[in-house]
Amino acid sequence: MPRAKNNVAAHKRHKKVLKKAKGNYNARSKLYRTALETVHKGLKYAYRDRRNKKREFRSLWIIRISAAAKMNGTNYSTFIAGLKKTGINLDRKMLADIAARDMTTFSELVKMATNN
Repeated sequence: MPRAKNNVAAHKRHKKVLKKAKGNYNARSKLYRTALETVHKGLKYAYRDRRNKKREFRSLWIIRISAAAKMNGTNYSTFIAGLKKTGINLDRKMLADIAARDMTTFSELVKMATNN
């Protein structure tokens, strides 16, 4: 019986990896083994950073809210606690957007949070 070398599947697999490794430098985009290592590492980073992105955005929103709260004479923690006591259910993403785009509305929110 003739020896089967799985050429079609192997070639397809190699092409798939090399396509994902496009844009890398030197052997990382041309040689299968180094390209495979690069692709695996890149996929690990992509998985990790999809989670880290959520963390980074939340901290960015908190920084923006804190800066706007300080401009209105209060700090972040008392502002958030006051909002919760008054029953205003705005998430940090919305609060940061309001703080960046509409300071008058944010000032009203600060007044509502501090008057409880």
